[in-house]
Amino acid sequence: MATIASPGTRQENLDQKVPVYNVVLLDDSEHTYDYVVEMLQKLFALSAEASWNHAVEVDTTGRTIVMTCELPAAEFGRDQIHAFGADWRMPISKGSMSAIVEPCPVR
Repeated sequence: MATIASPGTRQENLDQKVPVYNVVLLDDSEHTYDYVVEMLQKLFALSAEASWNHAVEVDTTGRTIVMTCELPAAEFGRDQIHAFGADWRMPISKGSMSAIVEPCPVR
């Protein structure tokens, strides 16, 4: 005998896509490339090369997506960036870099 899934069952819920969000690092003039590389390696376990590529992208385009995930993890990632602190290499650096969370376009 075959089992037919009715509306509201687990199978129907599995077919729905979970929305994902981008953690976007924003450019400023108070942080060095070394700071960006160090921060991304420590917070997101990115390689030195991937971190460097993000540093170049944020510097040249004004923003870079450092992580795409579900909302709670994205908000945590953004908060980690905001809490990382100033760049000790630059006396004008008064605090952390900025980051935002934005919905990822439909996949």
